[in-house]
Amino acid sequence: MLNSVIVVDDEASIRTAVEQWLSLSGFSVQLFARGEDCLAQLPRDFPGVVLSDVRMPGLSGMQLLERLRQLDPDLPVILLTGHGDVPMAVEAMRNGAYDFLEKPFTPQHLMGSLGRALEKRQLVLENRRLHEQADLKAQLESTLLGMSQGLQQLRRQVLELASLPVNVLIRGETGSGKERVARCLHDFGPRADKPFVALNCAAIPESLFEAELFGHESGAFTGAQGKRIGKLEYANGGTLFLDEIESMPLAQQAKLLRVIQEHKLERLGANQSIEVDLRIIAATKPDLLQEARAGRFREDLAYRLNVAELRLAPLRERREDIPLLFEHFARASAERLGRNAPSVSGAQLAQLLAHDWPGNVRELANAAERHALGLDAPSLAAAPETHSLAGQMEAFEAQCLRAALRQHKGEIKAVMLALQLPRRTLNEKMQRHGLVREDFLGE
Repeated sequence: MLNSVIVVDDEASIRTAVEQWLSLSGFSVQLFARGEDCLAQLPRDFPGVVLSDVRMPGLSGMQLLERLRQLDPDLPVILLTGHGDVPMAVEAMRNGAYDFLEKPFTPQHLMGSLGRALEKRQLVLENRRLHEQADLKAQLESTLLGMSQGLQQLRRQVLELASLPVNVLIRGETGSGKERVARCLHDFGPRADKPFVALNCAAIPESLFEAELFGHESGAFTGAQGKRIGKLEYANGGTLFLDEIESMPLAQQAKLLRVIQEHKLERLGANQSIEVDLRIIAATKPDLLQEARAGRFREDLAYRLNVAELRLAPLRERREDIPLLFEHFARASAERLGRNAPSVSGAQLAQLLAHDWPGNVRELANAAERHALGLDAPSLAAAPETHSLAGQMEAFEAQCLRAALRQHKGEIKAVMLALQLPRRTLNEKMQRHGLVREDFLGE
């Protein structure tokens, strides 16, 4: 239950009395003598009620109500009125005030009005939260495409971790989309309006690594002309994405560990420390702890980076996502080229599902672009002999179920008729492939 109350009244005696009543009843109270001060310090989605006098110097209670409704139309505002102000207060309620209390009022009357207002506020904020979560979920589904159980779990994990101030380690094969996931962790979190800085640790010569990461002052070393801001400092307030973190030189690992521990860094050639506030998301293909046991990575840094871990399944482990991803990439390529995306035949779909995609999503995107250009001869992808028939059939079955559910907008009876399956069999197959009819409603 919410219990926050802002009291705005220019009379100190009224503020003190109301604060004592509310504090004894377990409310969290914030006092202001002026409406302008209340507006300046009101947080977004304030989880409570504003209690304001009507007649005040400067911004009146009526003017404060108007300004508060501009900021948040659903914020409950209760006005405190003198006897002569009652008609004005009634008019204020028509303009959106939640209630008014005529002075002098009893603590019981005040508590009753506040209790009802806080219940309403709780419902409003919960409704907003659910809508925001639904919007974020829809945005994430369009960014991290896939309907496999692995992708659905990944999206849930990304939404949970995006808002948490913890470092994250992403494990996955080359081309599996590690940077896209890192970008989602940033974009769907509280640092979204701050910098997202990406650095591929394998692409930087060891001799230049420290300057790239920490920056340098003018003359710090031969060729260092002018001051340069490093990636760590540039990402201050936001997110630093370190791809192929296993390639970072051991000497720089020690310095990065110190930055994580102390939230400070020093540019090369400088004696002054610079405070930094950033979130580090690292990506790796091998297991960092195994790398540490082999002496190639610092174990203490591995633990610091791996506060939370996300594992990206290779495409061969989520074949049911292949048709959706291929269609998306082919359509995007065709639109970019100003042409219609060619259709995919049954034989081509079988090839896509049978291929092991060692380059993962990146390889699939390349194949889709070739398809959009009409360059898929002699085939979209070579099917390896090692992939079992059972596996191909499972992936194809999942795609058929998904296509029918999408076509019939999740209407189970229509899907049963189209696929000629009894209800029990359809339910079992949908459960096995992680398909939920609600995901297709209204598509």
